[in-house]
Amino acid sequence: QVQLVESGGGLVQAGGSLRLSCVASERTFSNYAMGWFRRAPGKERDFVAAINWTGGTTYYADFVKGRFTISRDNAKNTLYLQMNSLKPEDTAVFYCAADGRDVAVRRGSANYWGQGTQVTVSS
Repeated sequence: QVQLVESGGGLVQAGGSLRLSCVASERTFSNYAMGWFRRAPGKERDFVAAINWTGGTTYYADFVKGRFTISRDNAKNTLYLQMNSLKPEDTAVFYCAADGRDVAVRRGSANYWGQGTQVTVSS
């Protein structure tokens, strides 16, 4: 069982930046593909970004390309999401996800999910 704990959310003005972190309990963290998703109020969960187990391959939703960067530090069992040029429409609860298969992460069917961290962007 992998436990994921997100942090780094908060309130920021439009144009600002935040860096989200997701710490995994699993010592074999490097075996897992990881991803970020978000759920805005009244909307379904959306894929944001994913990264393979080595960190060498990344995937992004079109609406975050050029603004968000996903990365991981396997030595620290930690996944990151650097978010720049934030917009009010980025307001959502952000979740990290983990699975042994990166396709499962990208499809939103990962086995393991965190509890989420709230990101609020004011205009």
